[in-house]
Amino acid sequence: MDMEARAHSEHPEALRLWLRLLTCTQLVEKDVRARLRERFDTTLPRFDLMAQLERAPDGLKMNELSRRMMVTGGNVTGITDQLVAEGLVERIDVAGDRRAYRVRLTPKGRKLFNEMARQHESWIVDAFAALNAKDIATLYRLLGKVKDHARAGLEIAP
Repeated sequence: MDMEARAHSEHPEALRLWLRLLTCTQLVEKDVRARLRERFDTTLPRFDLMAQLERAPDGLKMNELSRRMMVTGGNVTGITDQLVAEGLVERIDVAGDRRAYRVRLTPKGRKLFNEMARQHESWIVDAFAALNAKDIATLYRLLGKVKDHARAGLEIAP
């Protein structure tokens, strides 16, 4: 039973919408995870880490990666160790700080990530294939309103 199935007609529509959004997110994510595993023998966290590094050609410090990925440093270290062992990322010393280093994609890692990113994009486009362009634009705009309202609420919350 998915999250949405727990809601009943007597629940507020906003709650039912929230559960539908969660269910859709979980279904799409499950599909992407499976496809990454089948096609590239990799995981979504590894893909996410490489995506962050692809956006930062000079690399990122480990604490920056943790913050951007919203995970603990230990999680980032474990993934980084695996990717270094596979030659997909490299550690670079930070001048003036012997304890710190930056992590960046190697040419091999950049090539693999670009291939994964192309596939990932097509999987996401496919996930929304039931919607036409107008539906997608409308949903995007409406979710933007929800996002703005939620952010405003966080800014005034104690």
